[in-house]
Amino acid sequence: MRDPFLPAPLPLVRASLPLANALHLRTLPLHVHEILPAFCIYTFLGRVVSPLLSPRLFPAVYPRLPARTRHNWDVHVVSLLQSVVINGLTLWLLYADGDRRRMDWRARVWGYSGATGMVQGFAAGYFLWDVLVSAADPGLFGWGVVVHAGSALAVSLLGFRPFVNYYGLNFVLYELSTPFLNINWFLDKVGMTGSWAQLVNGVVLITTFGCSRLLWGTYQTVNLYRDVWRAMQTPAELPVPRWLALAYLASNTVLSVLNVYWFGRMVRTVRARFRKPDGRESKKGGTGE
Repeated sequence: MRDPFLPAPLPLVRASLPLANALHLRTLPLHVHEILPAFCIYTFLGRVVSPLLSPRLFPAVYPRLPARTRHNWDVHVVSLLQSVVINGLTLWLLYADGDRRRMDWRARVWGYSGATGMVQGFAAGYFLWDVLVSAADPGLFGWGVVVHAGSALAVSLLGFRPFVNYYGLNFVLYELSTPFLNINWFLDKVGMTGSWAQLVNGVVLITTFGCSRLLWGTYQTVNLYRDVWRAMQTPAELPVPRWLALAYLASNTVLSVLNVYWFGRMVRTVRARFRKPDGRESKKGGTGE
């Protein structure tokens, strides 16, 4: 399926060719016009739109937050909006792109789709923003977030060789749980900790996280390993450099390990929201940190 977005401007394609050639990312110039605008839009949302609108929409909450918490709020706004957009694009493409359903293992490893490249371009723009924001203050966001953002960016960019471009779209569905993760964070900040709204959101969050990241993610990871291994064991086909296979699989494995770790933390956190120290359910809300 072709890229349904506007074609890349020729000057931008030419400007990106030296970087694309140096990194052996042959299809990157075709999507640089999606990566850069996505990065700029997310930067604008986090630095301008959220600080401007949040005090008006939440006048009793946002202005009273400490400066670092307001920054964290702005980052969650960007994450929420990005996850809704990227999930919508991915689900639409999985439904609309009939070519994907006809791909064999060769196409899944070496094939390229302009529409899939578009989604990966938008995702790469976000993860580039995410890397820079989280690495600037790992004390606030945690090193796990920095590693996650870096691994996700690496996986997105390697799809532009192209290499396992097919699976890049499947792994974007990790983001299905992200809207509910952000909503849970916002509910804490607006004084709705322990509320029924947070309980319902928490159940949906754990369900979508477990299904999209653990079940779906593990299934796709097994399929990915199988296809890459078959490509490496078939001399007549295009060779898969060992470093490339290791780099992609290592990045994907890091994401999988972090998902398991975060799922355990998430379950404990959600349970703690609704239990007092003596084990009874909590009925009072709180703002959190």
